[in-house]
Amino acid sequence: MWLPVFLLCLSCLTLPVRSQAQDRASLRRSNDHAGSCHYTFTVASPEESSCSGGSMKPEMDGVSSRLTMLEALVSRVIADDGGSRTRTNGEEGFQEAYSQVTRERNQLQQDKERLNGQVLELQRRLAELSQEAESLRQRPCQQTNTSGGSQRENRPASVSPDPAYHFGNGAYQEMKAEVTEVPASRLIPEVNHNFTGCGELQSVGDPVLHRKADSITGKYGVWLQDPEPQGPLYTNKTVWRIDTVGKDVRQLFAYEDMDQLSKGFPMKVLVLPEPMASTGATMYRGSLYYQRKRSRTLIRYDLTSESLASRRELPHAGFHGQHPYSWGGYTDIDLAADEQGMWAIYSTSKAKGAIVVSQLDPKSLDVKRSWETNIRKNTVANAFMVCGRLYTVASYTAPNTTINYVFDTATSVGRALALPFKNKYRYNSMVDYNHVQGKLYAWDNFHMVTYDIRLGRVSHGSG
Repeated sequence: MWLPVFLLCLSCLTLPVRSQAQDRASLRRSNDHAGSCHYTFTVASPEESSCSGGSMKPEMDGVSSRLTMLEALVSRVIADDGGSRTRTNGEEGFQEAYSQVTRERNQLQQDKERLNGQVLELQRRLAELSQEAESLRQRPCQQTNTSGGSQRENRPASVSPDPAYHFGNGAYQEMKAEVTEVPASRLIPEVNHNFTGCGELQSVGDPVLHRKADSITGKYGVWLQDPEPQGPLYTNKTVWRIDTVGKDVRQLFAYEDMDQLSKGFPMKVLVLPEPMASTGATMYRGSLYYQRKRSRTLIRYDLTSESLASRRELPHAGFHGQHPYSWGGYTDIDLAADEQGMWAIYSTSKAKGAIVVSQLDPKSLDVKRSWETNIRKNTVANAFMVCGRLYTVASYTAPNTTINYVFDTATSVGRALALPFKNKYRYNSMVDYNHVQGKLYAWDNFHMVTYDIRLGRVSHGSG
C-alpha cells in the first residue's frame, strides 16, 4: 500500500526537473553554405551558469612561450648572419690592405737595392778616377827635345800620337801649358758677348753698390729707373726710391740721377694716394705700379700728374702673407716689366702656392693671359722677368746662391737652372730688371745695388 504511494510522489518530484530541462533544450535545422541540411541539438548545462576558459589558458600560454622563443631564435640567427658578413668584409679589407703594404714594401726593397747598386757603381768609378788622378800627379811631364824621335819612342804603343806632335820645336808644348793655366771662368763660350737681342739669361755679374739707406726704414725697399719714361719731367736717368719698412708706406723719392742718389739729395718727394704693400713695385712708361696694402688691388700711379691713373683687383691672388716669397714681408704680389710688357708674379689657392705669371695691360691692369708654373712661391727668395721668362732666386741670405729656375711663357715650359748669384749683404728683399739699362736692381739689407747681366741666344732644347 505504501509502495505505490511512494513511487507516485517520486514521479511528481522529478517531473518539474525534466520539464525544466526540456524547456532549456532546443533542436535547430539549417542549411550550410554548401546547401546541406544540418540538425543542431543544444542542451543547457544544469550545473554551470557559464563556460569557463581556464582549461585553454595553459595551452595558450605554452603556445605564446614557444612563439616568443622562436622569435628570439630567428633574431639571433639574423644577427649572427649579419655579424659574420661584417667580419667577412672586414677580413677581406684587412687582407687587401695587407697585400697593398706588402707590395709597397717589396717595391721599396727593390728601389733600395737598385740605389745601393748605383751607389756601389759610383764608388767604384770614384775609386778609378782617384787612382787615375794619382797616377797623373806622379807622372812627370815630358821635356821638349829638339827632335821628336825620342819622344815618339818613349810613348806607350797604345796611345795615339797627337796630331800636332810632328812639330819639331817646343812651341806646341808651351802652348798646351799656357792653355791649361787659363782660369775656368774664361772657358765659358764668348760667342754671345755681343748679342744685343732678347734672349736667355747667361750670367749675372757681381753686385755694384750705389747707396746705403740711413735709417731702419730702409732695411727693405724698392729702387728703380723707368726704362721707358713719358713726358718732359723725368728721364731714364731719374732714380726712384721707396723705403718700405713702416705701417703707412707712401713716400716716393725722386733723384735726378745715380750721382744724386749716392749723395742722398732727392729732387722731389711724392706722396702716394694709397699705402703700398711690401717690395713688389715697378716702374714702366711713366707710372709706378704697386700693390695696395692688405689687398689684392693693383694701382697705377701716374708720375707726371701725380695722381691715381687706374686700379684693378688681381683675380684670386693671395695677399697679406698668404703666398709670399721665402723671406716673408707680405711679398704676395710682385710686379715686373721687361721687353714684352707688364707682368704680375703671384699665387692663388687654386694653384696651391705655385707661382702664377700673368701678363697685364699696362693701362687698365686687366689680365691678358696667365701661366701656372711648377715651382712653389714660398720656396724661392725672389723672382724677376727677362724677355718673357720668369727667373727665381734660390736664397735671400746665402752670400753665394743661384738663379735656380726659369719658366718660358712662349713655350709654357719650365726647367731648373744653376746660375751663380750673390747676396753680398745677406738679406736681399727685392730684385727687378731694367731692360734698357740691361741690369738687375736689388735691395740687399739697406744696400741699393745693381748687377750686370749677359743674355744669349736660347740654347737648343731649352725651355
